[in-house]
Amino acid sequence: MATNLVVRNIDEELVRALKQVAAAHGRSAEAEHREILRQVLQRPPRRSVAEVFASMPNVGEDGDFDFRGQAG
Repeated sequence: MATNLVVRNIDEELVRALKQVAAAHGRSAEAEHREILRQVLQRPPRRSVAEVFASMPNVGEDGDFDFRGQAG
């Protein structure tokens, strides 16, 4: 491992919650902290709204979905 990380001034409730989650996962609080950081920082970057829209398939024209003028 390259370095140590010290986090100061953490709310006691957060420390308690970290310890509870760590115990539930069978890890130390330090190991749980490493896992949380890994999960958050190594996830794929979020796509922009423009990228999401650009990836949507073309499903028809606006008129194809105009149901107001139809009798039914």
